[in-house]
Parts: sequence; structure tokens; C-alpha cells
Amino acid sequence: MTRSEQRSGPGRSEVQAHRGASAVAPENTIAAFRAAAEQGAEWVELDVALLGDGTAVVIHDASVDRCSSSKGNLGDLTRSDLDKIDAGAWFAPRFKGEPLPMLAQAVSALGELGLNANVEIKQHPHHKSLDQLVKTVDDHLRARAAQTEIMISSFDAAALKRMHEINPSYELAMLWSKVPDDWREVLRSIPAKTVHLGYKSLSIGFLEEAVRHGIKVRAWTSNDPVELASFWHAGLTGVITDDPNVYLS
Repeated sequence: MTRSEQRSGPGRSEVQAHRGASAVAPENTIAAFRAAAEQGAEWVELDVALLGDGTAVVIHDASVDRCSSSKGNLGDLTRSDLDKIDAGAWFAPRFKGEPLPMLAQAVSALGELGLNANVEIKQHPHHKSLDQLVKTVDDHLRARAAQTEIMISSFDAAALKRMHEINPSYELAMLWSKVPDDWREVLRSIPAKTVHLGYKSLSIGFLEEAVRHGIKVRAWTSNDPVELASFWHAGLTGVITDDPNVYLS
């Protein structure tokens, strides 16, 4: 790459809104996805887990305590409980009544908003099986609008392997806070050609080696372009951010 070809930031298609535009709207809600689209984002990152009855919902934690007006572990909840959960008022009064979305509702909204999604599979102890989790997610994603692109990410290599077996069409991204010594072997075993890495663990050396092996690297969760300025020229592919506007404006 010559100096004239060096990138100073991510392309628009490589800016992903973390849990939607979660800096300005309650995370993992349709409101956050709408805000991301309004900011010009083409991709959102969202988390998926199952309730006790197997309903797929868009949420990061194993409980609704942190990001709703309710209390309770996901494993103790069913679809009928969702009507009582306010997932917006905790963030700001104007979001009062925002629902905790089922994955089916989120997939529909993606098509309406013209968004693509990085779907992070969350493994929680209450899930009955990994197979139930990944098959439920895939079933919902197959119903997406034709124009909606999907990638799958997880901290769990086994989840990515199983998803690849079920549907090999997805781009798979291994999530790490820090790069393990056996990272190449892990990626080959999935197989995956993408790493989503905590931005504080980025290094020029790792990025250059990843490029040599044909591996894409996206950084999470950086909300200040200065944090990543020195890495684009080394091959950093994209960013997952709470505030896409700072990378798109």
C-alpha cells in the first residue's frame, strides 16, 4: 500500500452501530436501529439470546435488569412477559414504552430501515442447547428482506462452527477482547476470515499479520476516531461504535 493509498478512516460500509446508535438511543432497540439509519449507518450490531420458552430476543445481558424497567433473568421469562417490559425509559423519558424486541421484529425493521446487521450470538447458561440457539437465530434470519446482509459474530467459537454447518453463507467473525496465541488455528477451525477485536488490544504487528493471512479486523467499541487513527494504514477494516456519527460525519 502506497502512501497515497493509505486510509485515514473507515468507509461508510465499515462503520457498524454498536447495539444500534446506543449513544443516543436505548441499546438493542428498534429506536436505536432507527437512529443509526438516520445517522447514515449501513450496518448495526445487535445481540441475540433466547428466553426460557425459546423466543429469540435482541438483548446483550442474561437478564433484563440493566436495560429495562423490569427485573428478571431471561431464562425465567417467556414471550408473554415482553408486553410488560419497557426497554426505553431507563435511557431517557422520551423513549418510555420502547419494547424489548424479538429477533423477528428486529429482522423486519432492518428491511424497513435499509440496514444490514452483525448478529452477535450470546451464549447464556439457561439456554437448553447450542443447537437450539443457532438454529432459532438462523430460522429468523432466513426471513429477512432480500437486500439485508447478515454477518454472525460470537465470543464462542463453537457457536460460529455450528452456524457455519447450518448455513455456510454467512460471514463469520470471531470476537476477542485480546488476541490469543493460537488465533490462526482458531479461525481455521471455524472456519472464519474475520476478527472483531477490542480496540485497546489493536497493534500494528497483529494487523499486518492478519492482512498477510487474508483476515479482516474490525475494532470494537471505539467512540473516538483518534483512538484508531494510527491503525487504518496497517489494515484495520472497520469499526463497531456506539456513536456512528463520529465516524460518518
